[in-house]
Amino acid sequence: MDLREKATGLPESPGVYLFKDAGGTILYVGKARALRNRVRSYFLKSRWADAKTGSLVREIADLETIVVDNEREALALENNLIKQYRPKFNILLRDDKTYPYIKFTAGEKYPRVYFTRRIKKDGSLYFGPYFPGGLARRILHFIHKRFQVPSCTVDLTRNHPRPCLQYHIKRCLGPCVAGLTTDERYAEAARDARMFLEGRRHDLMKSLEGRMTAAASEEQFEQAAAYRDLLRTLEDIEERQKIASAQGDDTDVLGFYAEPPQVAANLFHLRGGRVVDRREFYWEDLDEFEPKEFVPSLLKQLYLEAEYLPKAMHVPVDFEDRELLEATLSDRAGHRVEILTPQRGQKRAFLDLVEKNAEHSFEQRFRVLKPTSKAITEALQNALNLAEEPQRIESFDISHIQGTDTVASMVVWEKGRMKKSEYRKFIIRGAEGNGGGPAQNDDFASMREAVSRRYRRMQEERKPLPSLIVIDGGIGQLHAAAAALEGLQIINQPLASIAKKEEILYVYGQEDEPIVLERHSPVLHLIQQIRDETHRFAVTFHRQRRGKRQTQSILDEIPGVGPRTAQRLLEEFGSVANLLRADIEAVSRVVPRGRAAKILAHLREEAVATNRPE
Repeated sequence: MDLREKATGLPESPGVYLFKDAGGTILYVGKARALRNRVRSYFLKSRWADAKTGSLVREIADLETIVVDNEREALALENNLIKQYRPKFNILLRDDKTYPYIKFTAGEKYPRVYFTRRIKKDGSLYFGPYFPGGLARRILHFIHKRFQVPSCTVDLTRNHPRPCLQYHIKRCLGPCVAGLTTDERYAEAARDARMFLEGRRHDLMKSLEGRMTAAASEEQFEQAAAYRDLLRTLEDIEERQKIASAQGDDTDVLGFYAEPPQVAANLFHLRGGRVVDRREFYWEDLDEFEPKEFVPSLLKQLYLEAEYLPKAMHVPVDFEDRELLEATLSDRAGHRVEILTPQRGQKRAFLDLVEKNAEHSFEQRFRVLKPTSKAITEALQNALNLAEEPQRIESFDISHIQGTDTVASMVVWEKGRMKKSEYRKFIIRGAEGNGGGPAQNDDFASMREAVSRRYRRMQEERKPLPSLIVIDGGIGQLHAAAAALEGLQIINQPLASIAKKEEILYVYGQEDEPIVLERHSPVLHLIQQIRDETHRFAVTFHRQRRGKRQTQSILDEIPGVGPRTAQRLLEEFGSVANLLRADIEAVSRVVPRGRAAKILAHLREEAVATNRPE
């Protein structure tokens, strides 16, 4: 059936339509108040003048529709299908960070708290979003310091011989080691942290007052003082929040700057009348940019599943589905949500400011203005969910040919630059992993050996561990490095890997949430720079080892040439190739003439046998 005829036969009902190419791949997902009218409009020649519509129609081979009861259902279904199929003709939300939350692992025997930007249905409790992102980290720091509930990747289902640094600096009760705390003490701390995150500060303070009184009556004055200090801190937080909440309504302001196919957008969050945070978004492939399609597409992907919705959103252009989106978001929020396009006054001036910031973001990302080292480390901390900004990164790679001459390299990045004086080389000593042995490609065992040797040495010398360890490879290499650290009783060490070709980042403890960074991301560029330098250093060392072994083996095969003679010849001529090209007179200056003749004869016979030109 012709697509025009198929469109004519569609119902005049609300729903979602999906355009597909000849291979069945979904090209575009859209919603309609009346499916028949909307889908038929794509096949009117008058619309083909629009470049995007014309390109889309030329690729459509089939279409599918889903009828729903009303437009709101169509809006929600459209958003879900776009996220599921990511069609190439839809405008897709892409950014290096999402909203910051705090995750409380309520289902664990020893609950922990984490900074996260992803909400999953995993039985944990999520609190937020927090503006700015640094606020979530300050709250986590407060929980670590005051309640001693940790953020870590340590396996707490079994005992460990020793705790990590966080216990020694009194930011964790140490449930990983038997005898450091009790189940009751940890449960109390986790309960306090949960009440704090849930905003039940009055209940928490009442509980702390009771415990403070009980501790004082039992003459546990140090514990009573700790409860008193925590109470004072909570009272101060409560007072500051009351002041902030009285200062004004919440508003999000969206602006963009476009030079198709590249587009940058900024979203500013105003809370209590103050700018508390902003998000940046980038697109590289929007050949046809239409603001009245771009703005609603972005708003739907941002807010239809958001945990928190502001009372107002200011956008630079009005659009067709504004009232429908307002009503849908208002129902979800439980309060009226307005989408406005300010035309004058202070609100318009602020919208203009956001658009100027979007232009600046465009310049930074696409004009390749180099961000500061601190900005990159902050972005790296956010992207990898690290507890602190990384100041020192150590990176490992393995190099070999079919398992022979296996070596490892380690390079160091520190405070914005490569620190070559601290690079390290490792000759892998595995039973089968070295020169001359049977070929055995066991990168995992080699990685375990290199990481183990490096950090055993660090332990012996009592040197601090790096902020982050990066492994060149995928999940297998990541787990090999983790096993090496575990064998050294090093726990809670930030560890990540970058897979070749796909450029996917895996963080240890978060492997089920691989990180795919946009190709212009400064974070990706930094990790690639470190990874490439590690690879270069490993390959160079491997070639040196292989070349030295091959050269020595050729000269060692010549009768009458021992290690000392071979060394003198190489010092004089530089290489076997240069020695082969030398005449007997030149070689006679290093060794007796008779031996020189035998050496040259042997090398020429070897060259003929291996088709090497003389």
